[in-house]
Amino acid sequence: MFWNLALVATSEWSIWHFIARNWAMMSIIATVIAMITIPSLVLGRYVRIMLNILKDTPPPMSMLTMDFERLEGQIVRFRSFDGTSLRGMFLAGDRTGGPAKGMILFCHEFASDMYSCARYCTPLLAAGYDVFTFDFRGHGESSRQEDYQPRQWASDREVDDVFGAVAFVEDYLESQGRPVELGIFGMSRGAAAALVACTRNPAVKAIVTDGLFSTDLTLEGFMRRWAHIFAKVRFVYENHPDAFWRFLRWLLFLFARRTFRCRFPSVRKVLAKMLPRPMLMIHGERDSYIPTEQARFLYSVASEPKSLWIVAQAKHNQSMIVEPAEYAARIVTFFDHYLAGIRNDAAAKTVAKGA
Repeated sequence: MFWNLALVATSEWSIWHFIARNWAMMSIIATVIAMITIPSLVLGRYVRIMLNILKDTPPPMSMLTMDFERLEGQIVRFRSFDGTSLRGMFLAGDRTGGPAKGMILFCHEFASDMYSCARYCTPLLAAGYDVFTFDFRGHGESSRQEDYQPRQWASDREVDDVFGAVAFVEDYLESQGRPVELGIFGMSRGAAAALVACTRNPAVKAIVTDGLFSTDLTLEGFMRRWAHIFAKVRFVYENHPDAFWRFLRWLLFLFARRTFRCRFPSVRKVLAKMLPRPMLMIHGERDSYIPTEQARFLYSVASEPKSLWIVAQAKHNQSMIVEPAEYAARIVTFFDHYLAGIRNDAAAKTVAKGA
């Protein structure tokens, strides 16, 4: 027993003797360990909380009020790009003025369904446009997946749904002997998914978005806004460099891909690489979820021709309610100008109106 104690004492003395003789090297090692461990703990806390926000936060991004008269049309079934069964509906526009001016693909907002198109597309139908609207997966009567829970953030699953809808409409137009050209009208998450899907599709001639957002920018904004939850030292969370937020954003989506089994594409990046095509962006001035600063930034990234309308007093997805007549005039004139090819001074003036 005494022999064992002597060995232990000798061993401990040897360790401390080694440390004392190599204190400089040990200080460097301790510093490196601290520099790795502390930021890892901080970043881990940020990421855990942001994953919970991605998972559970119920933002005001859905159309919940039934303030429109439901429209009925030809119900169809088609496949998403990944094979998921989706439900859609063709609505025929007013034919009094002659043949249809064109086809509009409507992409509804989160927690809604294809029938919400009546709230936004009625003026287009009255102006002579046909509309194809559909239920995203997990919405309405489209199929649900056991391994995927739809959320307010546009993922690659919703992008696949738009791919399938665009291909279905293209086949339909070709079968009818009509030009394979269409316009896109997307609301909030539906607009984000549509933009990503149509980045390089030449059949899409014109795009209208309402409440468009980029998931990466939105979540980075949340992280900056709610940093006091993550970091207790005010000086620390108020002085993170921009590079820190960019790295944290990259880290968050790396973990999100594993956690939710999907990717969350960036509208910001897509707009920078998009084939130039006309775009009208609509955004509510009082949108408490997606700030107008983000709308202006996305607008600055988009290529010409483009127009941005910031609707005074409107909240998210409420611009149609606040300014119904102006809303109708702008979207009809925009598609008249860029999809139907109706060129006149009134159309040019309306399309050219900015924020």
